[in-house]
Amino acid sequence: MKCMFCGCEDSKVIDSRSTDDGKSIRRRRECTDCGRRFTTFETIEIVPFLIVKRDGTRQSYDRSKLKNGILRSCEKRPISMLQIDMIVDDIEKSLYNSLDEEVTSLKIGDMVMERLKNVDEVAYIRFAAVYRQFKDSATFFEEMSKIFNNGTKSKKKN
Repeated sequence: MKCMFCGCEDSKVIDSRSTDDGKSIRRRRECTDCGRRFTTFETIEIVPFLIVKRDGTRQSYDRSKLKNGILRSCEKRPISMLQIDMIVDDIEKSLYNSLDEEVTSLKIGDMVMERLKNVDEVAYIRFAAVYRQFKDSATFFEEMSKIFNNGTKSKKKN
């Protein structure tokens, strides 16, 4: 690691610690030439991927857009920010593990719906209304009946 003070390319690590979020390592270094200390952070390199929109356009993945979409559907619902962050983290993990360079927005929408369905049915319906672009009350009713039918089946099993 190059010293930011004198430019020497040799330094020694004095201390290494994981950051609070656990996603990077903080290293305290000392330059072997000038003796000054500095801090570096080591993180995993994330391979960027593109989102293919419904109209065929492509844009780079943006975590904040995903999180904002989920936040809007969870507005005024008893869902914590921790739960929302966990949903986003889980989706990101799945996307990065797939190693695909391009992912359709439809796939991401399906992933969000699958997770919201298990967390809060109202948030799920809100997200589905925008994502599936409900055109009329019949389409909305179809989606609601799927939830009610699945809910009654699971209750009968118990």
